[in-house]
Amino acid sequence: MTDDRSEYETQLDADPDPQLDPERSPGMHTDIEALADIEVSREDVTIGEATPEELAAADTEPVEDADLAALLSDLRDGTDIDRRRAALALKDEPTEDAIVTALARAATTDADSDVRQFAVEALTAHGDERTAAAAVDLLDDPDPWVRAEAVVALDNLDRQAHEDDIAAVLAGDDHHAVRRNAAISLFKLRGEALGEDLLELSHADSERLREWAAHMLAGVDDDRARERLRELTDDPASVVRQTAERSLEADPGQFRRQFGGALENDARLLPGEDRLNRMPDL
Repeated sequence: MTDDRSEYETQLDADPDPQLDPERSPGMHTDIEALADIEVSREDVTIGEATPEELAAADTEPVEDADLAALLSDLRDGTDIDRRRAALALKDEPTEDAIVTALARAATTDADSDVRQFAVEALTAHGDERTAAAAVDLLDDPDPWVRAEAVVALDNLDRQAHEDDIAAVLAGDDHHAVRRNAAISLFKLRGEALGEDLLELSHADSERLREWAAHMLAGVDDDRARERLRELTDDPASVVRQTAERSLEADPGQFRRQFGGALENDARLLPGEDRLNRMPDL
């Protein structure tokens, strides 16, 4: 696969955003109870030149008293900020056909990538065959954070039914967040059988991919996995080293049993984060 990352992204792999506190990574300093959440993370986030309105786009308080007709109107005809807020607000509305239709249209056709991302997230709460179809379409979205959210949606809806779609993402996508989400979803399904893919991911340029690979290798009970984990205890990134050390101490069978479960609809947020989990495209 050709590495077409920018110089900026390459540098951030070496010197990640301090908001991504390694102490908050899922394998750190605690015994694993259940890693049920697939992470849509902010490895390459920057505040950039975002306006206060853009940074508050995920705040739905301004529309908390809006009726359904107003939200649907905002999602169809509002500004970028209005459409983002409307998409998120519609997640909490009682499911009906008009909502699913409007969110599916926004997820697959809106010009703003944040609207598409928020719309597919909201669709998951109203899941039906149209949600799944939209999420599959979005696996080819030009924006990686939309693709990452689409994997989350498929995992929530029915990861087993969409195993082939998710496996294709793991094999073919070039973005760390998308591949990480796919790997986590597939590990829930395949367990040790994902070992070869995890070994490959453990050599990725992205420290976040190496971290998650090291974490899930705890559930692979073979000598190659243990040898690779011992190698990762010398990884340049401290979060990878510490995760590998903990994985070597884990019981593989217990780890696999505790890993499974449905993805929480409200993903864990790191300090300073909001649900706008991608680098602003300004």
